[in-house]
Amino acid sequence: MTGTAVVIDAPGVHRLVPHTPREPGPGEALVRVHAAGICGSDREVHQGNRPEGYVRYPLTPGHEWSGTVERTGPGVPASLLHRKVTGEGFRNCQVCDRCHAGETTLCDAGYEETGFTQPGAMAPTLTVPARLLHPLPDDADLTAAALLEPAACVAAAVLKADVRPGERVAVVGTGTLGMLAVQFLRAYSPADLLVVGTRRDREKLSHRFGATRFRTAGEELPGDADVVVEAAGSADAARTAAGLLRRGGRLVLTGIPAPGAEGLDPTDLVVRQLEVRTVFGAPPAAWAHAVRVFAAGLLDPLPLVTHHLPLDDFGRAIELVGSGDPKVGKVLLRP
Repeated sequence: MTGTAVVIDAPGVHRLVPHTPREPGPGEALVRVHAAGICGSDREVHQGNRPEGYVRYPLTPGHEWSGTVERTGPGVPASLLHRKVTGEGFRNCQVCDRCHAGETTLCDAGYEETGFTQPGAMAPTLTVPARLLHPLPDDADLTAAALLEPAACVAAAVLKADVRPGERVAVVGTGTLGMLAVQFLRAYSPADLLVVGTRRDREKLSHRFGATRFRTAGEELPGDADVVVEAAGSADAARTAAGLLRRGGRLVLTGIPAPGAEGLDPTDLVVRQLEVRTVFGAPPAAWAHAVRVFAAGLLDPLPLVTHHLPLDDFGRAIELVGSGDPKVGKVLLRP
């Protein structure tokens, strides 16, 4: 297969290079990439402000992707050939205590992830361990499926929140993660589903995805939620999320604020007996949950996609993601 791949040589320096597919070895599969999404962490890689140890240059980015298995190596089930797939990014060791517990994002062997320390999907093909792939239904929309990586991260948050039908739930943040969280939480039949954001233009989409109420951060907010999922990535959002909870409520943080940000008030957490959990990436159980919900038609990421660009326009895509333009949602690159 001919074509070009994106390579980031160093912060702020990227180029397009001829792509040569890497033949799959034992236990591996070669996937023809349909689409690769860009998110804030890709922008961090390009800018050079991703935390040390969580990126290795030079690098082909791309951790959000979908595609079709084109070739398989020895030991891979023949049934995987020609299947539509998406895949986990964390290259866990499978043998440490945390991996045995299913907590692969906490692998004791250290951090390795597709698109950050291992070659990613901003190329015509991607060769990965077949054990990381999640087959999709034959009629799956691969463009929508390119958003299953952020969906899996949201699924991890919702599973940690232990939501029960009839509870009052809330989401803070109206970006991709926040809008996916609304859809996941709607599936639990909550008594109330509040969305809090900074952009009034997201109100209509929030209701479309299942929200019963929408508020901006500047408005008076209730404090009666059983569960809140924070998906905005700022310290202010974390504090807003905690304030939405009733005493004894459950909070899950998914965003990563800038280093040195002021955190939650420990006195408030203890006095109100709040339960706080966090998510960084998604373990296999969360991926499986996201794929099931997607296959069942309960998750529709497609309305979040606003731009489709060829891979050659990587530079423009990075600019769009960081522009702050409310008309820019999820940007997909197509090899």
